[in-house]
Amino acid sequence: MIPLRDRTPSQHLPVMTVTLIAINIFIFYQLNIQGALGIDEIYEKYALIPGQFDFFHPFISITPLITSAFLHGNLIHLISNMWALWLFGDNVEDRMGAINFLLFYLISAVAAGIAHIYVNPGSLIPTVGASGAIAGVMGAYFILYPRAKILTLIPIFIIPWFVDIPAFVYLGFWLVIQVMGGTAALAGGAAQIAFWAHVGGFVAGMLLHRLFLQDRITA
Repeated sequence: MIPLRDRTPSQHLPVMTVTLIAINIFIFYQLNIQGALGIDEIYEKYALIPGQFDFFHPFISITPLITSAFLHGNLIHLISNMWALWLFGDNVEDRMGAINFLLFYLISAVAAGIAHIYVNPGSLIPTVGASGAIAGVMGAYFILYPRAKILTLIPIFIIPWFVDIPAFVYLGFWLVIQVMGGTAALAGGAAQIAFWAHVGGFVAGMLLHRLFLQDRITA
């Protein structure tokens, strides 16, 4: 299922959502002009590597929890994440305001990273991507806009099928897929996706979003 857009127009210009997208694109460009050696060095310093996380110095180790959320492995990775941020971020930013939304986004990134570390404590594989932070935004959207319609492309063989799906159905299904993927990985399957980071970010977004709202009315 490919989400194309939601049917809930934002009431304000999503300044922070656009800014975050621009920052991610700029960093991706700068990263990819460094060459392979430069990329490896940047990953070593700024990607999240669970086996190197120092729980005894969390304020030092917290840096890669945030910086890793601004790194992407390839163009498809970047585009898919930024599209999801654009689709869900504008409405959540509507309810939080720009500064609160930024804080919420960064805290979601930290929560997602901690979940990934908890499940993969000894891993030395660098983990990058904004999907954990965006999962937090999706978790907030799940609670704030459960009846919003998501225009979704569902390919049936070679036939495109466009359908409006309620947000609670689309996002609920997405969460189930992440849990299933994460469970399969724990059972010994190969995983190139940080499924539990997605789950951790989503749950954090569901639980913490109210702390950042500028209003208390749910849609």
